[in-house]
Amino acid sequence: MVLVVRRITSKGHMMILPPPCSLLILRSFSNKLPVNPGRRGLCSAAMRLVQFHHHSDEGGIRVGIEQGEGVVDLKAFDPSMPSTMRQLLEMGDKGLEVAHRALSSGQCVVARSDIRLLSPILAPEKVICVGMNYRDHCLEQNAPIPEEPIIFSKFPSAITGPYSEIILPSESQEVDWEVELAFVIGRRGKHIKVEDALSYVAGFTVANDVSARDWQMKRNGKQWLLGKTFDSFCPLGPALVTTDSVKDPHNLGIRCLVNGDTVQNSNTDQMIFKTEELVAWVSKFVTLTPGDVFLTGTPPGVGVFRKPPVFLKRGDVVECQIDQLGSILNKVV
Repeated sequence: MVLVVRRITSKGHMMILPPPCSLLILRSFSNKLPVNPGRRGLCSAAMRLVQFHHHSDEGGIRVGIEQGEGVVDLKAFDPSMPSTMRQLLEMGDKGLEVAHRALSSGQCVVARSDIRLLSPILAPEKVICVGMNYRDHCLEQNAPIPEEPIIFSKFPSAITGPYSEIILPSESQEVDWEVELAFVIGRRGKHIKVEDALSYVAGFTVANDVSARDWQMKRNGKQWLLGKTFDSFCPLGPALVTTDSVKDPHNLGIRCLVNGDTVQNSNTDQMIFKTEELVAWVSKFVTLTPGDVFLTGTPPGVGVFRKPPVFLKRGDVVECQIDQLGSILNKVV
């Protein structure tokens, strides 16, 4: 059962609150850094990293680490630390080691009620997306299994927060949902080998690849970019879960619910091209940099292939869930 919490404001408006269970899918953290040299080149530390701002300072972005019911404010712990996740990742091991020390200290914890979670990454250099990457999604539309990754992009301006609103554009009448496993690059690389690829990944998060199907499939020469990149078409979060916090990213339950009804329900083991293959493939063409976001494809159950098709409308609430990572909850306006 999914609990959707609503609060009526003093002006009579309904506000969707993040479900407590989605925010508290946490792991215990060791006081020592676990060593796993084959997986990562970054500092090996199990953490859930977030970006947030205090309600009293909506313009000020902070980086934090989830700890129980609260969030450790990294800059409050060490004023020399950067204010954004991308800058933290650009620091490499040093930044993540300070973050782990802050988590272990138990200091500088702020209550969730005092903050608003933002997307774990804002303004990345690239948002790289993968089409047709679930076997069961290919079967859903009677499409052949791709022989190589199908790559497209969203503009970074499409990114919005884990509990922010999805804005229906007046230009489209066929806006659809797509729950996806996302991962974030942690260090710079080009021509990366498959066996080394996970060492370039900082962590995983939940994404919704919101799609205007009329623009994707019927207009603009059926080129995907415009249909994928309207403002607010990339909800992301709630946390960047470091790779050592995820036992196997390719064996996670993945679901999407619209107004509480399950519309997508699969497992990341259906992915055709896994994380390592995607990193190696894309790095043949472009240099990957810290903060780059990958969306890895969606399972079956999207609205466009239902009979009859179903599309999002104002007032709908979309929740995307992935085991071990959490959930994002976005109202359509």
